[in-house]
Amino acid sequence: MGVFTFNEESISAIAPARLFKALVFDGHVLIPKIINEIQCENIEGNGGPGELHYLMHKVEAIDKDNFVYEYSVVESDTFPATLEKISVQTKMVAAPSGGTVVKVTINYVTKGDAKPSEEQHKIGKARGEGLFKAIEGYLLANPDYN
Repeated sequence: MGVFTFNEESISAIAPARLFKALVFDGHVLIPKIINEIQCENIEGNGGPGELHYLMHKVEAIDKDNFVYEYSVVESDTFPATLEKISVQTKMVAAPSGGTVVKVTINYVTKGDAKPSEEQHKIGKARGEGLFKAIEGYLLANPDYN
């Protein structure tokens, strides 16, 4: 088994408590509302005829007082045979500007001595950033959302 760690950091104009609530506690409602292609409960998929894409994740820890969320992607139809799981820890800290510094640690846990490809990481990073930006955009456009 190999573990390969990547660290990412981004800044958001949204306050930590509001951002954490939207991503962690309301994500299952907001994400399908914001991104039509994602259905959080539909296991049949809606990507087109004969196309099924899914992923299953397991929540490992939620620390609502310190804005920490940990989960693992444990199954996906797009996982390569060499990947066991992807563990993600997200920590949100108040930024001096009033927004949030979002710190993400991603651990790719592989089978045997396999290494995740750079392309895998780029695709995963782009998807995560896209999802984050979509939720951030929704929150900016809907200041009354609490």
